[in-house]
Amino acid sequence: MKMRKKFTGLLTAGLTLALVMSGCSSGTKDGGTSSSAGTETPKTENTGSSPVEITFWNMFGGGEGDFVDQIIKGYNDSQKEVTVKQLRLESNEYYAKLSTALSSSKGPDVAVAHVDRISPFVKAKQIVPVDELASKVGFDLNQITESNMKSVTYDSKPYAVPLDTHFHMFYYNKDILKKADLLNEDGTPKLGEMTPEGFEKTLADIHAKVPDVQALAVNTPYFQEPFLNLYYEAGGDILNPDMTKAAINNDKALNVLNFYMDLYKNKYSDLNDKTPWDTFHNGKAAFWFGGVWEAGLLLGDQSLNIGAMPLPPIFGSQTHWASSHTLVIPSYVSPEKQEAAVKFMKYFSEVGGKTWGQAGHVPANSNVTASEEYKSLPYRSEFIEAQKTVKFAPPTDKYTTIITTISESLQNIIFGNETPKDGLANMEKQINEVLDN
Repeated sequence: MKMRKKFTGLLTAGLTLALVMSGCSSGTKDGGTSSSAGTETPKTENTGSSPVEITFWNMFGGGEGDFVDQIIKGYNDSQKEVTVKQLRLESNEYYAKLSTALSSSKGPDVAVAHVDRISPFVKAKQIVPVDELASKVGFDLNQITESNMKSVTYDSKPYAVPLDTHFHMFYYNKDILKKADLLNEDGTPKLGEMTPEGFEKTLADIHAKVPDVQALAVNTPYFQEPFLNLYYEAGGDILNPDMTKAAINNDKALNVLNFYMDLYKNKYSDLNDKTPWDTFHNGKAAFWFGGVWEAGLLLGDQSLNIGAMPLPPIFGSQTHWASSHTLVIPSYVSPEKQEAAVKFMKYFSEVGGKTWGQAGHVPANSNVTASEEYKSLPYRSEFIEAQKTVKFAPPTDKYTTIITTISESLQNIIFGNETPKDGLANMEKQINEVLDN
């Protein structure tokens, strides 16, 4: 899986897919809809000879998938009460299939969902709160960082167990910076004045001294990500506080767009680079706003000579875009399987979190991030520092359509189909139409 694949599931909307194959179901014979299930006495111990079997849906491929495989095997080997079987779906079809499954009451017993995807499921009452279930199995949700728990809480009830926070780090190529005389003795970059103009001067120095590389590889194919990073730094919001109107057509957004347009115009970044993540990995760019999930690839190979730090406060603060993988339990799942599912969630958070941290994501369980095992991983202290200033998506059930609108509008702007000013005005109009419907 290429390192960008992870986000196709997060930021792709308008997908249409057929009904989930019958083979994808975990079986709802003993746990489908639950008018009768509500009168059952939940059982945590399996009274028969076989463990309770639950189906776990996720979209993790490549290296991430390998870590999930390890976690599932570890859990299944650690006890005899529950057996987890997973179904891994392609990221670009995952949410369409999950939505169909939740609507038809036929699908997983536990599933991964990005934090900005759960609001429609909560609104439709398709997933259950997890606090009472967690209490039953001795899972202390206070282990989860406050910002993560707040992100999954609706009407004072948590509807998911956050596994991690993922966001972008500022990766830098030490060899290129040394050629440009921009590397400190401790191996950190000399960044100069932290203003848009000051950062552009640093990029200009790289461009002048190492002209055969990009000074900053920009994620043009998924431009909403680098845009939101700096827009959030500038103090911007996508929506107003009550989430009824767009709040993105302003000078902050315009200044960020003009900044990026300058980078393209001055050849500090290549507008036509369709795989900037590969460009940086292959030593053809000095800087890169890359995901924490790239840590294994970029920081695990010392020959690449790459470092990482939190995104610099180019636009005044270090607030930056973030999302989170969470685990949810569908409402149609029987009480017995709900309890089995939350036992798996507990293991994934408390024990599997150490394995998951190796993938680069910052575990949501604070006990894991406080462990020496986690801290010993490369640059993880920088990751923990960056996690302190993340900004999650607004918790609206219309976010998927909104972020797709933003993504498409930004592409029109950066490729010159609209001026930044006109593009932002049109973006605002489209977002408001989404919110009004």
